[in-house]
Amino acid sequence: MPDEILSRYNIVADNVPGYVSILRKPIEYIPIYEVKFLHVTSATDAILTAIKEKIIEKVKVKLSEIVDPKAYAEIKARFMAGAQEVILAELPKISSEERQALAGYLVHEMLGLGKLEVLLNDDALEEIVVNNSSEPLYVYHKKFGWLKTNINISTEEQIYNYSSIIGRKVGRQITNLNPLMDAHLPTGDRVNATLFPISTKGNTITIRKFRREPWTIIHLIEDKTLNTEIAALLWLSIQYELNIIVAGGTASGKTTLLNSLMPFVPTNHRVISIEDTRELMLPQFLHWIPLTTREPNPEGRGEITMLDLLVNSLRMRPDRVVLGEIRRQREAEVLFEAMHTGHSVYSTFHADRADQVLRRLTNPPISLPESLLESLHMVIVQFRHRKLGIRRTFQLGEIVVDGGSGRNTEIGLNILYQWNPKNDSIEKIHESKRLMEELKLHTGMSIEEVKKDLLEKQEIFKWMSENKIKTVNAVGKVIADYYVNRQKVLDVVGKKGKPEEILGAELAKEISKGAA
Repeated sequence: MPDEILSRYNIVADNVPGYVSILRKPIEYIPIYEVKFLHVTSATDAILTAIKEKIIEKVKVKLSEIVDPKAYAEIKARFMAGAQEVILAELPKISSEERQALAGYLVHEMLGLGKLEVLLNDDALEEIVVNNSSEPLYVYHKKFGWLKTNINISTEEQIYNYSSIIGRKVGRQITNLNPLMDAHLPTGDRVNATLFPISTKGNTITIRKFRREPWTIIHLIEDKTLNTEIAALLWLSIQYELNIIVAGGTASGKTTLLNSLMPFVPTNHRVISIEDTRELMLPQFLHWIPLTTREPNPEGRGEITMLDLLVNSLRMRPDRVVLGEIRRQREAEVLFEAMHTGHSVYSTFHADRADQVLRRLTNPPISLPESLLESLHMVIVQFRHRKLGIRRTFQLGEIVVDGGSGRNTEIGLNILYQWNPKNDSIEKIHESKRLMEELKLHTGMSIEEVKKDLLEKQEIFKWMSENKIKTVNAVGKVIADYYVNRQKVLDVVGKKGKPEEILGAELAKEISKGAA
């Protein structure tokens, strides 16, 4: 039987082309991700080896630049320009397109991760996995799931070199003494690396790719991850400083949802975010201070943990605290104490259902007193359907408190919305017992006025979707303008006005380019 072609497309990284075919082969259990790269003959490769030395002589790089992640883009541009000059001198007869492609190939070999650089530019991939030098790379494709590639990294030493290159750019080390490393690429993609014999089959690299333009609430609505009804309730809850935990399993979209909620924070509020690796990306005009943890040096000194940053953040006069993930008891205790002292808090948490969140928080190893959970208002659970390749908001529940405050307080859960897998829709399960009362208390509005406000927000979401307003800054601009001049935004939305009436000409032009 011939190979079945599932998909074909091209990708380009720094002028280096890659031609992708996704094939189902009769002898393979999973589809193959086959990439044809720039063909370099042995004679040309020998010339390029000599050219590398001339580029190194031509482009001077300071040690301080090598360890400065902010300088990486500038170094890369200098190497690219230097490579093109040397190639033009050594291979004057090749075309401009070939010269640019060869320059990009050299830059990938000298500064980057070789063939992996092309894969990193495939927006359809979520994960790139190097298991060892004797097996092909695997990738996780958004449409086709796990795929085996036709790419191998030839030696364990080369895998180690790639891990070291990644670590140096962000001040991390991977050695025999420290054989595990969490780091990130300059693009923000998250990297985990392990060394043999901790990983017994060989050295590994796992790269979790993130979108170059983060998902916003409009993307999630259009993707049916959630609906406008839930999105409006989340907006109103964040607007009036209610506390939220986003739960779910691995790769269920917890951080993506958390990031999409951040534009709802009013622009006059100070936001402190705390993460192991920078994943959040907020609108440029928010008052935002991102903090990240730091691993200890080889002598075991200099470690900065999430708990260190969380405690410190409360001395920075935050209005809102965003914690990448609750993992340990002390982190949870400090976070809930922050809620009790008047800070609005948002975080992610590993749990598959809303009731599981409460059980995990109140049982070992976290073991929070139930009374602390009073400050938490809402739990939203994300679900990843592996077979269908979709992510959905599985549950949205409110924390209800019975018995007032004190020893007799009982914490319960009221599920407001839940995903129905039969018809792939998010259905309302119960009316709110607590959120509406909290919103009435915070806003002074009646239940009818709160419901009217929620409908207004739904209309704004629909208008943004119709006008392709999806980028972080554009969505943030609409919401910021709503806080400053609510009636103006509602008037533009009501008459189905043009995006530039709110965004301005320059930002609206960017939106139209993105839509095209």
